[in-house]
Amino acid sequence: MHSPRQQAVPTAADLIGRARALIPTLAARAAQGERDRRLPKENIADMQTAGFFHVLRPQRWDGYELDPADFFEIQMALAEGDFSTAWIYGVVGLHPWLMGLLDQRAAQDVWGKDASALICSSLMPVGAATPTQDGFRFTGHWQYSSGCEHCTWAFLGGAIAAEPGRPIERALFLVPRNDYEIVDTWHVAGLKATGSQDIVIKDAFVPAYRTIRLSDTFQGHGAGLAVNTGTLYRYSFGQIFFRGVSVGAIGALQGMFDAFLAYGRRRTSRYGKTSHDPHVHLLCAEVAVAIDEMKAVLHHNLRNLRSHAERGEMPPLSDRIRYKFQSAAVVERCRDLAARLFMATGGQGLFADQPFGRILADINAARQHLSNQFEALGRNWGGTLFGLEDNKDLVL
Repeated sequence: MHSPRQQAVPTAADLIGRARALIPTLAARAAQGERDRRLPKENIADMQTAGFFHVLRPQRWDGYELDPADFFEIQMALAEGDFSTAWIYGVVGLHPWLMGLLDQRAAQDVWGKDASALICSSLMPVGAATPTQDGFRFTGHWQYSSGCEHCTWAFLGGAIAAEPGRPIERALFLVPRNDYEIVDTWHVAGLKATGSQDIVIKDAFVPAYRTIRLSDTFQGHGAGLAVNTGTLYRYSFGQIFFRGVSVGAIGALQGMFDAFLAYGRRRTSRYGKTSHDPHVHLLCAEVAVAIDEMKAVLHHNLRNLRSHAERGEMPPLSDRIRYKFQSAAVVERCRDLAARLFMATGGQGLFADQPFGRILADINAARQHLSNQFEALGRNWGGTLFGLEDNKDLVL
């Protein structure tokens, strides 16, 4: 079994402070990450040393079991330095929370011999799972597994073969590194350093205890809840996970905004000083207010989700649909404001020694994620306002 905790749990303020202290270092390494198309291993090591991957991990496995609001504050701080780093944290850093829903034998497999083990994922249910007596034969080809080269386990989505006349069940399968191949496909326009490569499994056995049905995550069920009894593991699965690929955009916009203010204070173009331009003043006011508003909505929604979790209940479906649209709206709004900031930098903002083009490209790339499809999720929520049937698939 795992060894007992050797150090005290840091406070949320300590952890957020550690993340903020890393901002200049992450920014300095960002160009290297873009060139290599994967996160520098030093970034992962710094996050490990800071304890960030323990924030949502069960206490029985030396985790801190802090509030998701603290996790997202850390993520936004990391994104001020480098969105790719924050993106990986928003994915890989959330998987210890998901582990809290699984049978404890799964946690023993992952952390029993290596307490620092990390888990990547690709949750789209494109794998094929055939039931056996005590588990599944599992095959498939998955895309977009962010940070997979730094991880030794993977959560992969799949469909369980059903008998004729029965509906297909979708589930997540936890698979060790020896059972899958990483295929280098990540040649992209933004979030280049996330190294979101493909994963391929030709044939692997996954024991039943290393799986969880998506229907169970939607309803707040899981074998791990018998021992992980804290409020943290009563949150809705989707409400935590889709924010992991959204919230980082707020921090990225903040980082771009801070860089723009420093740049604008010293820039003079043929039209005059940027710092004296009233159009720039209005843009900066809009960006500052938007960041405040997006953070306020995030924390308002997280407080409501916590209230439901403390009562041991799932939030109403209408709230889930609204919250998911509000999450996607973050990336849409950040993308629009980042584009306007980029235009305001003028010709000098194009150069690679400036961060503006990279940050805009990263936010654009985040906008492409399935969970950040502003139009589809907006139509889903808007339809419910007229009493139309909602699409639960967009909420999972």
